[in-house]
Amino acid sequence: MNNKLKVLSAATLICSSLSLSLQVDARDADKTRYPIVFAHGLAGFDNILGFDYWGDDYGAYVLDPCDSFFEFTCNRDIDTRQKSFVSAVQPLHNSEVRGTQLADNIESYMATTGVSHVNLVSHSMGGIDSRKAAKVLQLRKGYTVVKTHVSISSPHRGSPVAKFILDNFRGTIVEVLANFYGNVVYAPGNDAIEAAKQLIYDDYEADGKTTGMKDFNRLYPATGAIDHAASIMTAQNGLSVNPALWLLSEGLYDIDGDGYCVDDCDGDGAAGSGDGNANERDDDGLVGINSQQQGERLRYYERWWDLDSVYGTSGSSTGVVSDLNRPNATQMTSLNYVVNQDHLDVIGIGPDTFDEMEFYAAITDYIADRGH
Repeated sequence: MNNKLKVLSAATLICSSLSLSLQVDARDADKTRYPIVFAHGLAGFDNILGFDYWGDDYGAYVLDPCDSFFEFTCNRDIDTRQKSFVSAVQPLHNSEVRGTQLADNIESYMATTGVSHVNLVSHSMGGIDSRKAAKVLQLRKGYTVVKTHVSISSPHRGSPVAKFILDNFRGTIVEVLANFYGNVVYAPGNDAIEAAKQLIYDDYEADGKTTGMKDFNRLYPATGAIDHAASIMTAQNGLSVNPALWLLSEGLYDIDGDGYCVDDCDGDGAAGSGDGNANERDDDGLVGINSQQQGERLRYYERWWDLDSVYGTSGSSTGVVSDLNRPNATQMTSLNYVVNQDHLDVIGIGPDTFDEMEFYAAITDYIADRGH
């Protein structure tokens, strides 16, 4: 064999090895049957100057498969054929508006790709938007479009922080700046007040318009327009605390999010009633654990030797929350399976030690294992 052939053969062998390595590494998480659509939270976006909302600490997209050579800012746990879509809606508005926009985005994506169903992974207010979007899509299509919906850190039963903001910052420069931000990163039409009203459990004021999560939960339940609803719950503790969120939740306003009461019995804007202990691991800086569970509660298990895992706990004491307005006492107060991260760690706002790539790969694997 002459030198040119030797070089060519060596190059071919190297390329084949690299290709094989990519295929093996990228299949730790099974491919989902239907694409995953991401729904961002309040003040969220899709991508700003190369920084993904759904990214790691460096802004790299968490479901970017390593499907090309010399690609380094990708997720090697994701199957190279995995399909996903990141939606962007009005950063600041209620979930009637945001949820309809999300439905529009999903419908457009479905038309472009030819898919008939999707899965939803949402963060914070995106979990509320997703329930509205699922209902809109069901009415438009005549069948249940959303297979699995996993909400992360979502205030399904309200957040005291929303009421605190309305009580103290309505009509101030804070409201003006918030709306200006939303108009710049997305489009005009943002309404920070409507957004905050959405995130309070009861109707905030007698203005002729019913708002808040109690009524929203009745109109758009966790199931019905969604085949399977699940949630990942977060609560900050120790070194995982974001300084800004610690200051908000402990220094200025304690959420106290693990007491038992069906409705908002202490008038703080969230359903439930605090147990009086301000030093518990019962909130993630913005949302108490009382508000976060929809459907079955998921457990996230980190493993250094293998892909991290997510699995359901419907058979445990936490059970399934089918009526978001009436979880039982255990579901309102249990710290079982709560992920030790704050509200922003899970979307790559750090730096911290949390591995966003493995976290979302594990969620992808969970959805795939359900056949969705």
